[in-house]
This record gives sequence, structure tokens and C-alpha cells, in this order.
Amino acid sequence: MKYNIRGENIEITPAIREYAEKKIGRLERYLELNENSKVNINMRTFHDHTAKVEVTIVLQHLVLRAEEHTSDMYEAIDLITDKLERQIRKHKTKVNRKWRESGKEAQFAAVLPESSVSVQEDDELEVVRTKQFNLKPMDIEEAILQMDLLGHNFFVFADGETDETQVVYKRNDGKYGLIQVN
Repeated sequence: MKYNIRGENIEITPAIREYAEKKIGRLERYLELNENSKVNINMRTFHDHTAKVEVTIVLQHLVLRAEEHTSDMYEAIDLITDKLERQIRKHKTKVNRKWRESGKEAQFAAVLPESSVSVQEDDELEVVRTKQFNLKPMDIEEAILQMDLLGHNFFVFADGETDETQVVYKRNDGKYGLIQVN
């Protein structure tokens, strides 16, 4: 995997770089890698001496992402590795179940030890409600107002100028993001 490690308000020392690559590198045994597989690690420290680490692993058919906010950079890396391993396990189980039900072999190449693949019934993905609505053409400001009025953390709308479907969402930092669907 290709590593891109970036620091904000922190110098990435060789020790931190080596620790992050070693811990995240352990996940390679679970993943189907190719020459385009990338790992983006963003480390940030704050004035209150806390650290935030974000890791994104870009694979051919899968993007894994985790972030952790703690008082220790090394602890954050450990916690993120655990989160990513759970994501891989959940994805592998979901893919294997889908392929097993269709009668084909699983195509996901991650091989986890069978003892760690114990998925509980609580992990079942279940759609509990379906909604249908017509997309009203509007600008982004109106979409944000609609989202806030409804008390939701995202809102799907049609752009008033281009008539393309877009999604506005509220970020963890309280600001807004926009997803443009092509």
C-alpha cells in the first residue's frame, strides 16, 4: 500500500510514521491489494493537547474510513486499527452472505481467522422505513434551511440551475457539506 501521512499542527516524526505504517500495515493481510491501493493518514493536534487521527484506505471496490479523537496520538492509531478491522470483518461477512445466498463463491479476498468472524445477529442490516418523495428544485441555501427545519442531518434535493441530484449534510464540526451526484 502507498502511504500518505500528513500532519496539521504536528511534525510527523519518523517514530510516528513508522508506528502508523506498522499498525495500519497489519490490515494488509485481510485486504485484496493492487498497485492503486492507498492509505491517507491525517494527524492533527489541538490547543487542548488532544489529537485527532483520520485514516482512509482506498481499495479497488471499497473505501474504509475511520477517525479517532483522543489525548494520545499512538492510542488513536491503535483505536483506528481496531475500527478498520471491524469494518473489514463486517464487509467480508456481508459479501460472503450475499454470494452464499446467490450460490456463487465469494469474491472478497480478505481472509480473517474464523474465530474473529463471529458476527452477532445485532449486526444485521435492516431497512426499517422507506420514504418516497419528489425532488424539489432549489438552491443550496434553501436546502440547508429545509434540512434544519426538519431536524435532519442531511437533505436530498435537485439543484435549481442544473436539475442534478445533490445532498447537503451537516458535518461534525457544525459546518455543511455538499455531495454532488453525477
